[in-house]
Amino acid sequence: MVGVGYGAGEAGMNWQLLGVTFVTVFLAEIGDKSQLATIALSGRSAAPRWVFVGTASALLTASFLGVCLGEELTQVLPLDALQMGAALGFFLLGVRSLWPKKKEPGRPSPQIPSGKD
Repeated sequence: MVGVGYGAGEAGMNWQLLGVTFVTVFLAEIGDKSQLATIALSGRSAAPRWVFVGTASALLTASFLGVCLGEELTQVLPLDALQMGAALGFFLLGVRSLWPKKKEPGRPSPQIPSGKD
């Protein structure tokens, strides 16, 4: 992203980078499979607040790992190579999603715990 000032360092708060990151991730997550899974889980659960806590914890952990991995990878690979690899990965996932899924006869749907134990 042009003009975001990635090199601002840890000395002060980079509000522009925070805002760009929030908006980018927020828009990327709308309609994402993690959001659809969250909707399905909370719709079937009697304790949706625990679905929220689990979802928020998972997204925080995934983001933390992404930041750590991204920081390390940019030390050994050029940013252009990382972006190309990510684009290729998303392209392959998109192509794979177009293939018909195999149906497994007789497989029951998973039961979601209600939290009323």
